[in-house]
Amino acid sequence: MAASTSIPITILIVDDNQHMRGILKELLRAAGVSDIKEASDPLEAFEYMKSSLIDLLLVDLSMPLMDGVEFIRMVRTNENSPNHFLPIIMITGHSERSRVNAARDAGVNEFLVKPVTAKGLMERLSLIVNRPRNFVKSKQYFGPDRRRRPDPNFSGEERRKDLQAKA
Repeated sequence: MAASTSIPITILIVDDNQHMRGILKELLRAAGVSDIKEASDPLEAFEYMKSSLIDLLLVDLSMPLMDGVEFIRMVRTNENSPNHFLPIIMITGHSERSRVNAARDAGVNEFLVKPVTAKGLMERLSLIVNRPRNFVKSKQYFGPDRRRRPDPNFSGEERRKDLQAKA
């Protein structure tokens, strides 16, 4: 059943699988998102982002020309990126810790494992909207703060406040 009100955001789905793009579009439409764009590869998406305002990216991890992690790094750090602070949800069928860490270290905001459910997608969207994380810039990293909560066992110097980037 479609939502009664439209959510005024533009979402770009970046996935080489047309069927997966269709599933994501239908889930988003059911949630009330009506402005949904598609790209079949990261380079097409990057060019589209240069000419259109995008509020959120949904990016597949495994794509042939450039994988999702490389694309996220390009969005976050390339000098020609139109929006370094763009919220990004990584979608993948590969949930191994190394892949999750690679996406996190590239600057992804949220991670969603296939099979994608409406509930899982809405939870990630809600986190981005209702609990946005500050961005951090250091020599090795630019993206949302990778820490989700304070670590009571952390004993090092607290440097996050000095590294937070302004959107």
